[in-house]
Amino acid sequence: MKAIYTSVFSLLFIGTIIAQEKETPDTTRINLGEKEFIIVSRGDIEIIEGDTIDAAPDEEEQAEIEAHWAGLEFGPTILLNDAMKSSFPSDPQWENDPGRSFSWNLNLLEHKFKIYKNYVGITTGLGFNWTQIGLRQYQLNVDADSLWATTDTINDFKKNKLRAIYLTAPLMIEFCTQGEGDEGFYFAAGVIGGVRIGSSVKRTIEEDKRESKEKIKGSYALNAFRLDAAVKMGYNDWGVFANYNVLPLFDTDKTAAVYPLTFGLTYNF
Repeated sequence: MKAIYTSVFSLLFIGTIIAQEKETPDTTRINLGEKEFIIVSRGDIEIIEGDTIDAAPDEEEQAEIEAHWAGLEFGPTILLNDAMKSSFPSDPQWENDPGRSFSWNLNLLEHKFKIYKNYVGITTGLGFNWTQIGLRQYQLNVDADSLWATTDTINDFKKNKLRAIYLTAPLMIEFCTQGEGDEGFYFAAGVIGGVRIGSSVKRTIEEDKRESKEKIKGSYALNAFRLDAAVKMGYNDWGVFANYNVLPLFDTDKTAAVYPLTFGLTYNF
């Protein structure tokens, strides 16, 4: 009889243990930054587990932060004086030909420092700018003291342009309507700095139905640096931009103060 009681007691004890093991404990998860704390409750006992487990990032943390700098920009360039007008009574050579004056921007590298997810951030990067100024029938002359122009009444210039190439870098605050990627509407404003890496005058002269070309490299009193006040806006890959050079294009000790204004279209990579 004692053996029977012992067997029954043993079965009840084992059943209780199995039932406790099968009972689903209450679990509480707390995320603090990149850490996850797990609190497991079993009856009156609470066990904290995994207090050093990295919490899995949510979808917003995984979202790709995209700037709107890398791409191609093109538009006409107008030369303005101190009064924001395109007339230069004492230096008519700077009344450029808008149909032959334009800028190309090839922006290759970009990075966006996020302020609030992808909606607000600071954009920087690197790019190249090609600026071309149509000079009509003028020949530029420069010496140690001044930059001036003479009217060529003999040659018929089919092309006559001053060209400069700059290495550029932006610092712009950018606002986007999308939490990730480069889709949706965007607006950016700030400055674009540049350093001149090359310049020349290129002419094509038509004479007796023949064309002769010449390219004369030189600084032409161009400032070594440029600083543009810049704005750009658009939707998805396409947009518009406007850049105004707040630094004079040329050395003002040698010629009049000239400020280029460029506006046009943008295609974002």
